[in-house]
Amino acid sequence: MSEIVDRINLVHREAGTRRVEAGEAGTVLLRRTYDAGITDVWDAVTDPERLGRWFLPVTGEFKVGGRYQLEGNAGGEILACVEPERLRVSWLFGPDPGFGEVEVRLTAEGEERTVFELEHVAVVPDEFRDRFGPGAVGVGWDLMFLGLGMHLAGAGMSKEEAEVWQTSPEAKEYTTRSGEAWGAAYAASGADPETVAATTAATIGFYTGT
Repeated sequence: MSEIVDRINLVHREAGTRRVEAGEAGTVLLRRTYDAGITDVWDAVTDPERLGRWFLPVTGEFKVGGRYQLEGNAGGEILACVEPERLRVSWLFGPDPGFGEVEVRLTAEGEERTVFELEHVAVVPDEFRDRFGPGAVGVGWDLMFLGLGMHLAGAGMSKEEAEVWQTSPEAKEYTTRSGEAWGAAYAASGADPETVAATTAATIGFYTGT
């Protein structure tokens, strides 16, 4: 197993549901400890220039109440920002985005390690949730956790390198194992085995093109 694929095991995952004003929301939670100080991790996820190096280019007004837009992806409003511990934003994508929020929480472990926790809460159409389960967004966040870890370690990929890697056997193995891990998290949340098997297969198929 490659070192990159092995990083799947560094992340703790939980799937669940929560009642919000917009309806019944699905939740995914990821947690990983990085070998970097909390100030460095906070800067990596909030500085627009750094964010564009390891995640996606972003534009907007970067203050509470301001709006942001990730290139080709989600946008929304910055709802809360408590440096260097908590960032909460609305996470909206597409012409009918519904409800979505993402919160990042950082906790220092000494001076050189940081616990990074991300929770994504979203109301999605029943047919989408029933087909893909939590892995639909969970696999994408796993890829983000991978990119952040490589960036913090000084081993990030260029945009061109990332595009090549995305079609490699290693990337397929990574997303497959991520999909399986989200299937396990879905099962732990109480989903029945048939639903877990079907949604896991659909998620892996979507990300790997199989």
